[in-house]
Amino acid sequence: MKILFAGTTAQAARVLHHLATRITVVAVLTREDAPVGRKGQLQESPVAAMAGELGLSVIKANRVTPDIDALIEHTDAEFGVVVAYGALLKSSTLKLLPGGWFNLHYSLLPAYRGAAPVQHALLNAERTTGVTIFKLDEGMDTGEIYSQVETTIEPGENSLDLLERLTSIGITMLDELLPGLAAGTAKGTVQPAGGSLAGKLVRADARLDFNRPATALEHMVRAFNPEPVAWCEHGEAQLRILDARAELQSLDGQVGTCILVGGRVFVKCAQQALELLEVQPAGKRPMNAADWLRGQRDGEVLR
Repeated sequence: MKILFAGTTAQAARVLHHLATRITVVAVLTREDAPVGRKGQLQESPVAAMAGELGLSVIKANRVTPDIDALIEHTDAEFGVVVAYGALLKSSTLKLLPGGWFNLHYSLLPAYRGAAPVQHALLNAERTTGVTIFKLDEGMDTGEIYSQVETTIEPGENSLDLLERLTSIGITMLDELLPGLAAGTAKGTVQPAGGSLAGKLVRADARLDFNRPATALEHMVRAFNPEPVAWCEHGEAQLRILDARAELQSLDGQVGTCILVGGRVFVKCAQQALELLEVQPAGKRPMNAADWLRGQRDGEVLR
């Protein structure tokens, strides 16, 4: 079985490493090098880095053009495996591989089609999610389902925690599905009607409003870790909130006031209080929230 692997993220790199030890990966399709950090230095994707370690041929493209189609066709791959590549594949590309393209998606389709299913599931306080492997068609995550596994979202899990766990589940699913695809015995089922969208989230979406209930803010903190990270304003600077929990606390003062109680930091919200566990002040490293507040004025107000 010869596959072309398409992916970009660290989780996709994990899948690539696993597959390369078991089947023939003839080439890798990933996004182009992108600027990273304050200096904007170009850095290759985690998948490109992994492909380099494995000695695999790499095609870099943010958009699959006819020239890229020609490169894909030249690989002689039979199947495509896609994990968080970050671009839609057109009909012309989907037709290049005789066995088709199969996408590992981090939701129970048809729920949460799109780029950020894990983040949206956490934002919406879902209790369960899962992984779906489906055959790509021209729609947005609308193809036939070949495998699907449900799992419970654990208390306190953030997006990175959940993505790592779902990736492990997905790897097992691929191990079970790929032999059937190679033998021609695997069958898909049409997706149920309906569904929901999980579009890409940006930094502005991650701004915390303490006029909201603390439970909603906890869901935001978990959903936006590690990217783009929940934040609020502290004076003239910004404070990133890396970890927090909603608590049954009644605090005095205006919304946004944070106080230290028994070594714990609480922020007054519209309903209940948000306990800050880990924060990152502008220009500094992540730190324990209590250590941060001890260096501030009593009754600090966050906006």
